[in-house]
Amino acid sequence: MRLADLRGKSVAVWGTGREGRAAVTAIARYEPSRLIVVEDSANYLSVEWTGELAALAPLAGGEHAFAALVSADVVVRSPGVPSTHPYVKELRERGIPVTGGSALWMADHAARTVGVTGSKGKSTTSSLISHLLTAVGRPNAYGGNIGVPLLDMPDAELYVLELSSYQCADLTDSPRVAVVTSLFPEHLDAHGGEREYYRDKLNILRYGPQLTVINGTDKRLHDEIGDAVDADGRAPVRAAAADSRFRIGDAQVWCGDEALFGRDALALKGRHNEGNLCVALAVLEGMGVDVPAVRSELEAAVRSFAGLPHRLAEIQDPSGLTFVDDTLSTSPYAAMHAIEAYENRPLTVLVGGSDRGLDYSPLRDFLADRELTVIGLPDSGPRILEALARLPRVRTEPADDLIDAVRLARKITPSGGVVLLSPAAPSYGRFRNFEHRSEVFAEAVRETAP
Repeated sequence: MRLADLRGKSVAVWGTGREGRAAVTAIARYEPSRLIVVEDSANYLSVEWTGELAALAPLAGGEHAFAALVSADVVVRSPGVPSTHPYVKELRERGIPVTGGSALWMADHAARTVGVTGSKGKSTTSSLISHLLTAVGRPNAYGGNIGVPLLDMPDAELYVLELSSYQCADLTDSPRVAVVTSLFPEHLDAHGGEREYYRDKLNILRYGPQLTVINGTDKRLHDEIGDAVDADGRAPVRAAAADSRFRIGDAQVWCGDEALFGRDALALKGRHNEGNLCVALAVLEGMGVDVPAVRSELEAAVRSFAGLPHRLAEIQDPSGLTFVDDTLSTSPYAAMHAIEAYENRPLTVLVGGSDRGLDYSPLRDFLADRELTVIGLPDSGPRILEALARLPRVRTEPADDLIDAVRLARKITPSGGVVLLSPAAPSYGRFRNFEHRSEVFAEAVRETAP
């Protein structure tokens, strides 16, 4: 479904955040017969919906929300509306099409788009692809799940997008280049289960991309994709594995038999970030870039890539300890990647947040032969510590809050060690959002400094 298909239709936009606002503005240009906005949350009365937006689309909420949705010809839901919402099931049973702003945008722009998704690494990889393309003379517009709704994107010859599982779920067109960085259970409450999450995440591959690139070291991703092929019948390009064309070994970044440049060009820590770089290079080659011929430009671009906030971001501290903000770690698998990046130093890890009932046995298995300290934060921290109990080389300690955890970490982390905030849980409940959790962590580091 395209935006133009909404002309003359009754359209309900479900959600009043950035995505909903962008959808109203974009859809209104196509003259639907009716355009209404629906806010079904309990605090709908506090939503500020005035001025031009209100003129384009009145707001329905409370007892009027459901009626507004089921009376529409098409419902455009924001990514924040989960697939498990009872209204979504009811709408589909009634045969009312439910789509999203990202899907509407992709229908018109797929041929010019590199779309990147993954349970971890999608932000870094998409940003790195955009950065490297620019360095070799391929200007592009970068956006997506990073905070710029697709319907607000400027016109461009090429787009590089980070796509969440929520955005992927509604797609009916695959981007020209589809990239998947990793796959592990995430956001199960919003998708309805592990199988449903994988289905929605991998929907990006369902409609014949011209090129598919995946991280070849991810066994679950390999198993889930199976025999999937691109529009020309080709299997996905697998990067980062030992037998991949793009890989890292002997402290070098390799393209086939050629060493491109040293691993030290990449400032980002961790094997997962090495994989992200290999995936990015494979994307460039698949798009026609002669990677060996422009290795100098690529090396310079890799060296200038500083990474993204809240992802293994180190905080300077006069004590000699290294504090690391990895607050975007919201699953045990993400925390495992972060721990691996610092496994050669004395390590204290701060875990815990909103408790979504995740299974932490994979984290226990991962830590079985490692030596470190784990401090548990409310709300899920006690359950994580219980899962790690009786591991012979893992010390566990509870904390009342994040500030208490930082104070405790200073006392028990050996000199020269690392204090890693990698919560393996979301931030909501105790914090406004992940940025707020990051701010509190940074402030706690400052306030407890010697």
